[in-house]
Amino acid sequence: MKKILIIKAIHKSGIDLLKENVNFEYEIIDNVEENYLKTKIKDFDAITIRTSNLSKEVIEAAKNLKIISRHGVGYDNIDLEATKQSNITLAITATANAQAVAEHVLFMLFSIAKRNNMYNESVKNGKFVDRTKLPKTIELWNKNILIAGFGRIGKCLLKKCKGLEMNIFVYDPFISEEEIKKVGGIKVEDLTESLNKMDAISIHMPLNDNTKHLINYDMLKKMKKNCILINAARGGIISEEDLNKALNENLIFGAGLDVFEKEPPSPDNPLLKNEKAFLSPHSAVFTEECLSRMGIETIQNIIDFFDNKLEKSKTVKIS
Repeated sequence: MKKILIIKAIHKSGIDLLKENVNFEYEIIDNVEENYLKTKIKDFDAITIRTSNLSKEVIEAAKNLKIISRHGVGYDNIDLEATKQSNITLAITATANAQAVAEHVLFMLFSIAKRNNMYNESVKNGKFVDRTKLPKTIELWNKNILIAGFGRIGKCLLKKCKGLEMNIFVYDPFISEEEIKKVGGIKVEDLTESLNKMDAISIHMPLNDNTKHLINYDMLKKMKKNCILINAARGGIISEEDLNKALNENLIFGAGLDVFEKEPPSPDNPLLKNEKAFLSPHSAVFTEECLSRMGIETIQNIIDFFDNKLEKSKTVKIS
């Protein structure tokens, strides 16, 4: 009997899948304090983790642990070196969230382009007749969008942007020009040099040493004044201090953030009061359908691992 520790509850669909399998027993916990986890995790063969931190000390305390099944695709909350040293497999829900995140990006693009917050507020505040004095809006049709990072989410977003008849550019050093061209995109070789041509930029990269504050003030200065910047990947890729400054200086049209350098963001984070910033609480995947898919895939990855059927595309290669 394999023991699974579910750190923070997952969708009922995933739990139902576990209940169907007599080879597993499970426990769900909400306490993610490090000392508690170090004690609790010792006897488990597998764990699921959402956005809570999994430190080196916790992983080293997990003497029986064989697989970490991440409820999501990012894994910057997990100590990778400790995972490697302990010979633990790290799996992700590689196929579950692309549609939800791509839709959320479009939701943010439209909301910013059409000044959703300002226009909605103007009507509710009885300023309907003052519409000529409201800030301008812009169209997305026939505009240039740069998708920075071309994994499953980036590919899904490309398909949706084609429906808007946008010109779709892709920056991803690991994807060939032929592959991008095949799906209707245009490969960008140099991210910096492409910025002044883009009307919208959507970030879909992992957070690592190379991407930390990749989008900073110098990069923001190179963007068009009508540019909309979206980050539904990982907080920290964009410098929030620099972004707030750029928005205040009208360097870009607006920004949409679903992720933050610190979550939840500090109450004194100036972006919380910046009317040109459209924010959501790391909730792009929080559709009912996506949470169900993620719950199922999180558990299925564990089942497949112990059945020696786990696909390599669903595991993280730790160098």
